[in-house]
Amino acid sequence: MAIYSERETWNMNQMHAHQLEGLKRTVTSAYHNVPFYHETFKDLHITPDDIQSLEDLQRLPFTQKHHLRENYPFNMLACPMEDVIRIHASSGTSGKPTVVAYTKNDIENWADIVARSIALAGGQKGDILHNAYGYGLFTGGLGLHAGSEKLGCATVPISGGNTANQITLIQDFKPKIICSTPSYLLNIGEAMMLQGIDPATTSLKHAILGAEPWSEEMRFQIEKLFQLKASDIYGLSEVMGPGIAMECAECQDGLHIADDHFLVEVINPDTLEPVDDGQYGELVFTSLSKEALPTIRYRTGDIASITKERCLCGRTTTRMSRVKGRIDDMLIIRGVNVFPSEIERYICDLEELVPHYQIHLQKKGHLDHVTLHVEVEQEFYKKLEMNFNHPMAEKLVKHLGQTIKMKTLISVEVRLKEPQSIPRSEGKAKRVLDERTKVMPSPRSFIR
Repeated sequence: MAIYSERETWNMNQMHAHQLEGLKRTVTSAYHNVPFYHETFKDLHITPDDIQSLEDLQRLPFTQKHHLRENYPFNMLACPMEDVIRIHASSGTSGKPTVVAYTKNDIENWADIVARSIALAGGQKGDILHNAYGYGLFTGGLGLHAGSEKLGCATVPISGGNTANQITLIQDFKPKIICSTPSYLLNIGEAMMLQGIDPATTSLKHAILGAEPWSEEMRFQIEKLFQLKASDIYGLSEVMGPGIAMECAECQDGLHIADDHFLVEVINPDTLEPVDDGQYGELVFTSLSKEALPTIRYRTGDIASITKERCLCGRTTTRMSRVKGRIDDMLIIRGVNVFPSEIERYICDLEELVPHYQIHLQKKGHLDHVTLHVEVEQEFYKKLEMNFNHPMAEKLVKHLGQTIKMKTLISVEVRLKEPQSIPRSEGKAKRVLDERTKVMPSPRSFIR
């Protein structure tokens, strides 16, 4: 096991003492410098002096995305603008973007956190790292870039898109590590095969994949295709960016949270009460070292679980499960809740299919109707003689529909699609197309 920082093996007392110091610093900064927090604390009759233990975290208010939008662009800053050296923002497709800012210390801490993450995934100084995350206001590309350089990797800042050039540089530069969304790495592998290149023959040994939910079954597909280790990375710009948590290559059994920089909670989003370790709920993060934009109890909308059990790799940090999905991505079909990643796993289990799919939601009368478009594998398509009325195709459709019904309790109409017919993503894959005219109610009571 290669340990990047001794903090990864701190005992509970060491970590809790460090976290309490960071929590007090964060609360004090937010109270005195951010009007939103100052007024919210006053309404709750809380001052920084009231925070004397980690248990006092429960007394603090939650922060949500709409709070950042309502304070657009810079009213959440806890430092003067002259101390800010970087600004990132969300796309703003559903309203005002959420804006985050970083001081010099924030950027240095972030780079260190991501360097640790790359090391967790198997990277080391001297490796060539192919960074296919998007550069710009999205934090993924620049976040991985800074961490790669901090670790001492030779960083290829190719960004997303231009898949043909991605393949050329992978062939010519021979990187050991690739960073991208899992769906885009599958896209690259598929494009390689169309060029007659076996993805398993490349130099790639480690993949750092994130920015979208993905299943264990998709991990198996990627690792088999490229013959590498695929590890999950987690982050969100409102809390810092990529690197908040990272899976270790040794065990691939949960993502190690950077406990020295973030306090994590898991709550039931309906009751806002904490759930037990190992139970799924909404992830909530509090930053412990951020200067420009301290974050207190930020409700991420991401569904996962955490465990305090020590990982077999020897690190003692809290681990979180792979994100199951987002609350607002959860499908509610005739009263049944399901995440797209749950459907994905049953697609990946079938060798006749490839993990390129879209879920279409429609209304038939007053009832929801789900149509699953999924591509067949090229050789299987040939066996069908390019005819989806073939008995083997009908058998596959029936099997997948019955499996999804039995496992998730929702009925889907399965439609097989020919190879290369579903749009490919160069970033986050668009899995769900909601074609219903009526707006869905807010997701409730998701825990099963």
